[in-house]
Amino acid sequence: MGVKHVAVLMGGFSSERPVSLSSGSACADALEAVGYRVTRVDVGHDIASVLLDLKPDVVFNALHGPFGEDGKVQGVLEYLEIPYTHSGVLASALAMDKAVAKTVVKAAGVPVAEAKVLSRFDFTHEHPIKPPYVVKPVAEGSSFGVVIVKEDQSHPPQVITSSEWRYGDRVMAERYVYGRELTCAVMGDVALGVIEIVSKANSFYDYDSKYAAGGSEHILPAQISPKIYQKIQTLALKAHQAVGCRGVSRSDFRYDDRFSEDGELIWLEINTQPGMTPTSLVPEMAAHAGHSFGEFLKWMVEDASCLR
Repeated sequence: MGVKHVAVLMGGFSSERPVSLSSGSACADALEAVGYRVTRVDVGHDIASVLLDLKPDVVFNALHGPFGEDGKVQGVLEYLEIPYTHSGVLASALAMDKAVAKTVVKAAGVPVAEAKVLSRFDFTHEHPIKPPYVVKPVAEGSSFGVVIVKEDQSHPPQVITSSEWRYGDRVMAERYVYGRELTCAVMGDVALGVIEIVSKANSFYDYDSKYAAGGSEHILPAQISPKIYQKIQTLALKAHQAVGCRGVSRSDFRYDDRFSEDGELIWLEINTQPGMTPTSLVPEMAAHAGHSFGEFLKWMVEDASCLR
């Protein structure tokens, strides 16, 4: 067989389109540099017919958000019988629904914060849970629609019931966990290093902190005790396996060590399509483990399959 033809799916039509274009472009360039024949595909509603015409050997999925990350495009690729990277239909759908993912990983022994799922229209005069808490759309990524409700806030945030809200009607109110923001990726069946994320301008790791140059500082390896470091790696792998992820995933945590070193360690969510932009976390973790960006992407392409 000659040089593999890889179609890199990017863009799409979710809120995360700009991030996906950045991830996809970086991946396409790196895959070409390590010898693949690459076609860049800005995904539209005609993606099935586009791929039928292209006939790639492998699809590298660099989409983010709904359609690209929730099992839908994975279902299209299964139907077309084109091997693809990252997680399959079920794991993608599970992970994209934050409430369902939380239930699944909790059953596997991963510690999570108490939460309540409700309609955004139920945010009227009374708090759904005791402040402080975090409101998250159940099916968005890149911190879109995340609202932190502080302890002294007398009423629920009004933005959630406003006509400008565009992140779906199901939301989750989750107990706010104080502490440090930590994240760990899994590559196959191996947990990579743990990064501490220090947001520069904002109180949490929001969209600007993630994607703006200088928006956050990444400390790798995280300056925490070896016991907590290894516990995070163990829990990230456990969550990856419980949800049924394949390829690469990334789990996010909060670690509250204000009162003791053991403190409280809470799993927040799992991302089955981690960002691959120049400021993204997972390529940084892979490099720390000795994998260049090109080698890391090559591993994903060679790992691609159907029935994931």
